[in-house]
Amino acid sequence: MSTTTEGMSEKLREYMLSVSVRESETLEKLRHETSMMQNSNMQISPEQGQFMNFLVKLTGARNTLEVGVFTGYSTLWTAMALPDDGRIVACDISRDWTDIARKYWRMAGVEERIDLRLAPAEETLRALIDSGMEGTFDFAFIDADKNLYDIYYELCLALIEKGGLIVLDNVFKHGKVVDDEADDPGTFAIKELNKKIKTDNRVDISMIPVSDGLTLVRKR
Repeated sequence: MSTTTEGMSEKLREYMLSVSVRESETLEKLRHETSMMQNSNMQISPEQGQFMNFLVKLTGARNTLEVGVFTGYSTLWTAMALPDDGRIVACDISRDWTDIARKYWRMAGVEERIDLRLAPAEETLRALIDSGMEGTFDFAFIDADKNLYDIYYELCLALIEKGGLIVLDNVFKHGKVVDDEADDPGTFAIKELNKKIKTDNRVDISMIPVSDGLTLVRKR
């Protein structure tokens, strides 16, 4: 038992990974290739990927959303948790990054489950609503432009069904949310959304210290 959250030293994290993370060879190869890229810090950690995979299985999700794909590591973790007839509508704007993603999705045999939409995510989400898809998704992962997080949150909330789950990444903004001198727009947007969700009676919430902070939101 403990009255607080244990700090995660690198040694403790290495232990956790060694006894818990079940990363497939394809996932490991994708993570390694992405780690060589200039923007590698945009990739989620393996423990976060496995946690999301677990959530998708636990909730029985079939129709999911992903806002921000990058090289597809998080998408692959989610796709591997879906049933054969499950699907992900995956939103991104970069063909170069998602070409890497497609290679590994194909390698893992899950490419058919992923509907990649190359357009600004706000446009894609609004188009889904306009096409009558409101309330038809059961899981959403948001990990994109922090300045637009509130918009993504509201649109995903409209698109998921009652009891559906939204996972928001980077809610600690690498510790900047408690730095009074951090005044960049992304940090401000995250801080404001964190406060908003705390009192949002449309949802149940849990903020957890996984990676850079995750907020789990269940639609009431």
